[in-house]
Amino acid sequence: MTDAPALVDVPDPLEVGDDVDDRPVLVVDFGAQYAQLIARRVRECRVFSELLPHDTPVDELRARDPRALILSGGPASVYEPGAPALDPALLELGVPVLGICYGMQALTLALGGEVARTGRAEFGKTALETAEGSLLFSDTPADQTCWMSHNDSVVRPPDGFRITGSSPGAPVAAMEAAERGIHAVQFHPEVAHTPYGADVLKNFLFGVVDAPATWTATQVIEEQVARIRAQVGSARVLCALSGGVDSAVAALLVHRAVGDQLTCVFVDHGFLRAGEAEQVVETFAGHFEVPLVHVQAQERFLSLLEGVTDPEEKRRRIGETFIRVFEEEAVKLDGIRYLVQGTLYSDVIESGSRTAAKIKSHHNVGGLPEDIDFELVEPLRLLFKDEVRRVGIELGLPERMVWRQPFPGPGLAIRIIGEVTEERLEAVRHADAVLQDEIRKAGWYRKLWQSFAVLPAVRSVGVMGDSRTYAYPVVIRAVTSEDAMTADWARLPYDLLEVISSRIINEVPNVNRVVLDISSKPPGTIEWE
Repeated sequence: MTDAPALVDVPDPLEVGDDVDDRPVLVVDFGAQYAQLIARRVRECRVFSELLPHDTPVDELRARDPRALILSGGPASVYEPGAPALDPALLELGVPVLGICYGMQALTLALGGEVARTGRAEFGKTALETAEGSLLFSDTPADQTCWMSHNDSVVRPPDGFRITGSSPGAPVAAMEAAERGIHAVQFHPEVAHTPYGADVLKNFLFGVVDAPATWTATQVIEEQVARIRAQVGSARVLCALSGGVDSAVAALLVHRAVGDQLTCVFVDHGFLRAGEAEQVVETFAGHFEVPLVHVQAQERFLSLLEGVTDPEEKRRRIGETFIRVFEEEAVKLDGIRYLVQGTLYSDVIESGSRTAAKIKSHHNVGGLPEDIDFELVEPLRLLFKDEVRRVGIELGLPERMVWRQPFPGPGLAIRIIGEVTEERLEAVRHADAVLQDEIRKAGWYRKLWQSFAVLPAVRSVGVMGDSRTYAYPVVIRAVTSEDAMTADWARLPYDLLEVISSRIINEVPNVNRVVLDISSKPPGTIEWE
């Protein structure tokens, strides 16, 4: 590797006020499991990236003025009937291209090369031998490992391409036509299981593309503030504030842009965790001095769940009532034209992708109907969750709110398995507070995707103080995950679990047993309801 160029470092980000070149690196999605991850890895290098379906018209891609294209992997064989094909016109846009896995194979076919099923599929950790002089593999070992997932392989590169990598099952594991700026790899550089994958992406972005590192929290704030002001003008704006990081960051961005033109409505349905309602009010009305309407509707929500045990019926009643309460408050605030939503980029992709199954529809303000009489302001629409957190830190949002673990809209109501009563609500809230306290003290909070207590509405026999008890169990659920699509149960230390169990049983009335959920997702889900 002595003749290879050195690894290109990530350039220093621009200072506030510098001109920003926000031409995107477009990830063309062929239905890959990891397409979102590719876009995130590019952004982690402080380069703006967007994800678009493979069948996006070339004219639309051209209109976005991309600085480069990355062709994602995909689940299909390039020879399957109806398999996504690469429009050769994409390669005539005059920008650098990186093909990954299926993207490499589609690129090969579009340029006259050959792809075949050789009978040597590769899945998982795979040995990779790289050639000297390839910019993609600059300053990485000649012999390394990567993560593969393919049945088909490129057996003959297109004319003008040089083979720059090979593996036991893929003689053409990487190739390039450097003078055209076209590179391709059969493996997945975006996954953590490819040790030098980040180096490969950086070499493409900063060596081949020469992209500027301008995608920073500071620049995002400046850009969104300008866009909000242009959209809203002097009109009044309303934000339904849940206390979660998405709605909180969206509200602070809009407040920075238009000040007291914004009014936040915080509907406290009584199903929040201990201290959360007070924290929201203190943070926004107190610290940031954002105009805030605090609607205390705890009794209204609790009464509507009387006798309800079906989780979907709980969600429906809570969601519908939230809308009614919000609409009632909006009527009082006459003259509101705009509504702030904390829609994220992942929401946009999940709701509207043409290359993957529609996962769910997202109406981020408590399930608001599409025909509500507002125009939407969505300042987080191009951000992933980790980027939202960085923007929140830059805006001065308290650490406990920035790193707040995901929390369902219906709150503790769906962490009680069965009918929601005041007694059960207080028990699960108290147990959850103990759990969070010990998780934080042990340094585990930021290591977990979620941790929470569940209260099944059943009773079991126990002995406390030489007396027989007949009380509730509490289930501890703690998982690790990257994106909540899959999750594994967290291996919390036994001594930590012992402290949590002891405190819950001793401190929470009507609880005599603590159990641990050791199910992963799949087959289970993270939440119980």
